[in-house]
Amino acid sequence: MAYETLRFEVEGGIGLLTLNRPERLNAINAVMLEELNSFWREMLTRYDCRVIVITGSGDRGFCSGLDLKEAANMSGGFASGGISGDTLQSGQKLFSDIIEMMRSCPQPVIAAVNGAAMGAGLSFAMAADIRLASPEAKFCASYINIGTGGADMGSSYFLWRIVGWGMAAEMLLTGRVIEAEEAYRIGITNHVYAQEELLERAMEMAQRMVEKSPLALRMTKDAISIGLNSGSLRDTLRLEDRNQVLLIESLYIGGGMLAGAPPESQKKDIAE
Repeated sequence: MAYETLRFEVEGGIGLLTLNRPERLNAINAVMLEELNSFWREMLTRYDCRVIVITGSGDRGFCSGLDLKEAANMSGGFASGGISGDTLQSGQKLFSDIIEMMRSCPQPVIAAVNGAAMGAGLSFAMAADIRLASPEAKFCASYINIGTGGADMGSSYFLWRIVGWGMAAEMLLTGRVIEAEEAYRIGITNHVYAQEELLERAMEMAQRMVEKSPLALRMTKDAISIGLNSGSLRDTLRLEDRNQVLLIESLYIGGGMLAGAPPESQKKDIAE
């Protein structure tokens, strides 16, 4: 599919999604909103792409959130359908659907945060499974800074699970900017790499994932997502037990690692 505001390419099972509006720090306009919904909807059933890396075009912005210039235009863009409770609700759902599909898709998602991740950009990063960042990265729950509620696009769900209750409350209620060093310290990012290394490191991590069993990769992503919502340790253990039984059975039937020598891609991990 051809996109106007996105770039996407798949090679060796790894998909690289680039938000491509660098002149606006990859802010989300109406076209990008529709294209992101189409993209993630396709990923739900696209199995040739096994891992997704998401980043921003240019070296200043991962995604600076909503394009406020377009949002202020009452004659087009986001307001093309008019302003009413119904149109606002349907528009809001287009944003939230992206977050839900990012967690529902079978592919692990690695966010390579190469600059500002503000508002919706922060939500995209939080919905990813792993976040890598450059020193130029900045994170901000900026929803409250533009007059809307600080709880938006999953922020009140993800953020406290990532950084703890108190820090999440501070970020959502104050809308202050978190620089890359602090983001790493409080657990928003897994690693910080130099800007020129960031994408390479993200692709290396994706390659390590894509070498695993396709079914194991999908089921592990699924278990992590379900674990976020699980009400008890018992429920989580039951899910993990079920997954392991299915995977071990598939290894025996398929002549995999448990039925003989491990695949080349797994020998290094076993040695470590």
